[in-house]
Amino acid sequence: MPQSIRTAYATRLKRGEIAADAAQAQAVESLARLEGELNGWGEPGFSLNPFRRREPPRGVYLCGPVGRGKSMLMDLFFDSAPVSRKRRAHFHAFMAGVHADIKAWREGDAAARKARFGASKGDDPIVPTAQRIAGEARLLCFDEFHVTDIADAMILGRLFEALFERGVVIVATSNRAPDALYAGGINRQLFLPFIDLIAQRMEVVEVAGPKDFRLDRLKGRPVYFSPVTAAQSAAFDALWDEMLAGDAETGATLNVLGRQLTFPHAVGGRLKTHFNSVCGLALGPQDYLAVAERFHTVFLWDVPKLDASRRNEAARFVTLVDALYEARAKLVVLAEAEPEDLYPAGDGAFEFERTASRLQEMRSADYISERPAAG
Repeated sequence: MPQSIRTAYATRLKRGEIAADAAQAQAVESLARLEGELNGWGEPGFSLNPFRRREPPRGVYLCGPVGRGKSMLMDLFFDSAPVSRKRRAHFHAFMAGVHADIKAWREGDAAARKARFGASKGDDPIVPTAQRIAGEARLLCFDEFHVTDIADAMILGRLFEALFERGVVIVATSNRAPDALYAGGINRQLFLPFIDLIAQRMEVVEVAGPKDFRLDRLKGRPVYFSPVTAAQSAAFDALWDEMLAGDAETGATLNVLGRQLTFPHAVGGRLKTHFNSVCGLALGPQDYLAVAERFHTVFLWDVPKLDASRRNEAARFVTLVDALYEARAKLVVLAEAEPEDLYPAGDGAFEFERTASRLQEMRSADYISERPAAG
């Protein structure tokens, strides 16, 4: 039988794996409340028996700056939750599956729909999608809940309402409070009812203690590795492994203006990617803004020396660095040369000077200690 979340958290404190934190302790109590209510329901309590329908327990929405332990608390709760059919997923991976279901519903014939979704009525894909999800998981735990894509924003309200109606309980972590989700997004007024729904069906808990545990792994460490040698590559990879802290790379998919950007080496708000994967492709400012919005720490390897013959790649690199800098995201680089020598001469070298300066600043102790803007 798994430990309760209170016991599991206390064990980590006793072992010295984490430090005492009042904000985390408050979050533990909220999750323990939900754990107890779920335990009181028992598995049959999630059934859709219309003769003894009960309001499901309120979920929990943990929000606050990066590195405050939200994902760690989610892991402890997920392990302890007394539910057999439960699912923990990164939110963007979950939404990619939702979009795949919607596409399958719209493109499938009656037989294909029944095989994938079971018996359902009408032409709206949201209800059968929610029905399929609820059949697989009674507890959904989302990490890195964030909304930047209009396609996600427009379906979330109806999807979550349908999930709640089917007794699904949701726990989520996010760098943003509910009322800051999809801020500045297109047609945001249509998204506001979803924010109200979160307030009704989930307890919002701020986890905003003073210590950024994740940044501790970067403080005092080199974050710019050059040139690209076996030793520097090994040091770069070792720092990435340290940032993973035992987490498995789950990959990430970003939906940007109808396109999908796929990153296999990602987990939570951490991304490791090759220069060619982000600067060798025909990406634009919106893509890089989405990367900066989604990831608080980016490891970028094999940044080459640049010249006029690679001006397009250089321009994209400039835009990427600008987006990460404005978001105060952390950038760890493995490059062929120091920043000032990446584009030393030729057409475009003058424009690159500002980027070289920003790269120097982004490796400084003061910048590493700053809180990311997304927090």
